Amino acid sequence: QVQLVESGGGLVQAGGSLRLSCAASGIIFSINAGGWYRQGPGKQRELVAAITSGGSTSYADSVKGRFTISRDNAKNTVYLQMNSLKPEDTAVYYCTAASTYSQLRFGSWGQGTQVTVSS
Repeated sequence: QVQLVESGGGLVQAGGSLRLSCAASGIIFSINAGGWYRQGPGKQRELVAAITSGGSTSYADSVKGRFTISRDNAKNTVYLQMNSLKPEDTAVYYCTAASTYSQLRFGSWGQGTQVTVSS
């Protein structure tokens, strides 16, 4: 059984930083894809960042240059470093894991962690 547990969300002022963590059990991130989705108030869920088993990364245009996804294989954890946060980054952030990047939306999901950016 796959479990993904997110942490690191919170309230931050615009321009600040947060680091989200996603600790996994039942799946090995180093041989699977991992990703972060978010869903803001009144918005559709969107893929923010992803990392493949080979370590390739991709980002939504709205976060390029500000967010960085990374992975610690020893801890079986995926991170999302978020810098220069904007109020429009306010959302619930969800960690996902799947066998490939294209399957992330259909894979395992965490419970979500709230990120609120104040102006």
